[in-house]
Amino acid sequence: MQQAAEEKGLVRDWAFEASRAGSWFRRQRIRDFLFRLRPAPRTRVLRAATSADRWILYFLFLPDGQLTPAHRFTLARLARTGMKRLVLCATPHQEDVPAELHDLSDALIWKALSGFDFSAYAAGLRHLARRSSGCDVFVMNDSVLGPFADLDALMDRAKWDLTGITGSGNEENHVQSYAFILRGVTRSRLWGLRTIFPPGAAFDDFAAVVRSQETRFARVAARRMSVGAFWFAAWSVENPDPTLFAADVLLDQGFPFIKKSALAKFRHVVGHVMAAKLDARLAAYGHPLFP
Repeated sequence: MQQAAEEKGLVRDWAFEASRAGSWFRRQRIRDFLFRLRPAPRTRVLRAATSADRWILYFLFLPDGQLTPAHRFTLARLARTGMKRLVLCATPHQEDVPAELHDLSDALIWKALSGFDFSAYAAGLRHLARRSSGCDVFVMNDSVLGPFADLDALMDRAKWDLTGITGSGNEENHVQSYAFILRGVTRSRLWGLRTIFPPGAAFDDFAAVVRSQETRFARVAARRMSVGAFWFAAWSVENPDPTLFAADVLLDQGFPFIKKSALAKFRHVVGHVMAAKLDARLAAYGHPLFP
């Protein structure tokens, strides 16, 4: 298993080391903040959080207002953890939030469709900072299938204030934002991350989210807190994204998810052999057929 990880360029328990993005990337970030910020999407608290030591913040993007079998599998798995669940649901209108989410969550927030996942993270983390100050939060979005491993155990193992599940050296060293753990969520902590979660504003452009939020997150956080990741892969042609090109090895080592894109949008990119391995894993986990 270790040899396979080394062949994929994976490093376990990686302490964040800053690197420098290219000059074009840095210039585009300036343009993002000057020209691409928009008002934050509307939100509405449908059920407020209460005080707890640990929360899961799960963001669902439902443009048709419908939960999928994969969503229901994830929600059922999250209910087995020892953590409270804040579900943040993006739909066209508040009335489109599926009624069953009220029974599948401990706190529930509606969000308008714009703004991508960082706008949802911002709304959810600010709510928890007010209602459950100082809590530890496992943040994730619905770009992943699972979890297929114990999230409570991952929370126990996280040794940094900001712990990425995976980190990547693509563009610059960073934690990947589909899931991460943030300890000690307070208003003060979030104020230190205000250029990542800008108050009252959001990017409604995928490239800007990647350039100016995801890939900057670890470096900005590292000015005020410890940062690392359970697994890290420096950028390479063979493994530009560990969640796609080292997915089988990660699962063998306790990685809790399979990225949806590995079995859908990027299925042809990861290749037939990898996709077949992941199909077999889903069947073994009892997950509904996907996509």
